Amino acid sequence: MFDGVRDLRRTLAILRIDFVIRLELNWLRAYSRVRFELRNVFRNIDYQRPNQVSLAFITEQRAQLSTRRPTVGEQMMDPLYEILAPCFEPDTSTFTRPIPNNISATNYLSRLSTLSLSDLTTTEPASLLHAAQSHVRNLQALSKRSHKAVISSAGHLEKLRDLIPAFSTGAEGLQHDLPALETAASAFAQKYDRSNDNEVLDRRKRAMLLARNGDRVSDVLELPTLLSSAVSAAQNASTTAGASSSTTSYASALDLHAHIKRLQTLYPGSELISNVAEQGDTEIQNLTSILIGTLQSPSLKLASAMRTIGWLRRVAPELTETNEHPSFAPLSTKSSDVSTKQQGDDGALGTLFLICRLRTLHVTLEALEPLRELAEQETSTSSGSQSERYLKRYIEIFREQSFHIVSMYKSIFPGSLPMAEASDGTAVGSSDVASRPSPLASFTLHLAELLIAALHQYMPNITDRSVRESLLTQVLYCAGSLGRLGADFGMMLAMLEEELALESESAAIDGEPEWAAVMKKHRIQAGRLEVLARGVGSGVRKSSLDVHSPSAPVSAGG
Repeated sequence: MFDGVRDLRRTLAILRIDFVIRLELNWLRAYSRVRFELRNVFRNIDYQRPNQVSLAFITEQRAQLSTRRPTVGEQMMDPLYEILAPCFEPDTSTFTRPIPNNISATNYLSRLSTLSLSDLTTTEPASLLHAAQSHVRNLQALSKRSHKAVISSAGHLEKLRDLIPAFSTGAEGLQHDLPALETAASAFAQKYDRSNDNEVLDRRKRAMLLARNGDRVSDVLELPTLLSSAVSAAQNASTTAGASSSTTSYASALDLHAHIKRLQTLYPGSELISNVAEQGDTEIQNLTSILIGTLQSPSLKLASAMRTIGWLRRVAPELTETNEHPSFAPLSTKSSDVSTKQQGDDGALGTLFLICRLRTLHVTLEALEPLRELAEQETSTSSGSQSERYLKRYIEIFREQSFHIVSMYKSIFPGSLPMAEASDGTAVGSSDVASRPSPLASFTLHLAELLIAALHQYMPNITDRSVRESLLTQVLYCAGSLGRLGADFGMMLAMLEEELALESESAAIDGEPEWAAVMKKHRIQAGRLEVLARGVGSGVRKSSLDVHSPSAPVSAGG
């Protein structure tokens, strides 16, 4: 009897060990299954948001295990569980009493009922020991291989407790703010609806268009500055007498101004383009002033004058326009060999050129102001030496400048030259009513009157006849030089002599006039020079007085 009880106790101890091992194995399987399920959960979620892992799966599994009804086998194994329950070791700190209706425990108890006593005493303990060691090794390998992931998962699960309430609070705030957001979106859509005319939207479109074309607008705004720089460069080049640099500057200025005019034509309603065009016109006016100042240079040459007139034709085309108006009489009623008819017309450019050169002539003559002041202090009772010096220098400057002006004008404006007159006295071309006097005709008359006025004022101070004849001869040479250009005014000396004779009380009533004697001597000298010229030259050439002064008396040698 005691042997049977001993065997029964031994069997129960073995069963207890086997039950504990299988229970541990079941817990290992349960842990592995939970780990596998957690791995699937983490695999299906975004790893960048680990805090959103939910414990719903674990809670659901626990609920299923706790609420599932036991099967018939489990109900049959309850007595065996009650027999083995006192053999558990509750004194260990890590031991957890197994649940009676646990599936693993129930399956293991069902398996124990199928084993024989020999298997329970021999095979089953070794199998349990081997399984326990295998599970221990698996647990060690798993902890070594995946301890970082397990620790990270545990940390995320800990944070999940705080994240879920925060997420719930944020969701409630979003639900509370969504109506206001929807209202604001509807108001925005209604305010900026494209189907209706919207001033705010149009203003924003214009601002966006301006932002996209900011570089182009900046380039347009820089056009007046660039034009001003080109004009300044042209002015500096004109002062330094640099032909190539001034040509480049003038061309750049004209190109910029043409571009501004083209923009004004394309966009006539733009205030910006209008302002830029106004600034461009101002700079072009400055350029025109610079060119006009170039025409007033004392050292102006023919090539420079032709270039300047060419630039003026392009810079100020309004100067070349012809204004139709009735013809007017010459500025002077005194005789002149220059016809008042002209073949072509360059507008006001010819007149502008003559005015600029006339101003240069006046400026040059103003340099004789000290001599003029000394000459004005003399009277007819004095010797008249200061008046002689002044008139000689005056006639020299006048001869040089007048010849230079008329020759340049005829070279630059060949289409505006006076027309030749026919033998019957009628002009070849249009009638007197339809034609206008040439600017050169009026200009030469003005030059002659300017010289005659100076002679009329200072000749009475000179009493020496030889000095007077020398001055008159110098005047005749001046008239001859202009006569080669078709502007001889030698016969005006006769009228000058008559005026001086009327004003002078000591003038001789009888006898040959002084101007006639001077002209005879001049013709004799001119004839001698002509003979010398014939001996040196190969052709026959008439003197200028024979050609341009047919009314002069014929000399004894002629």
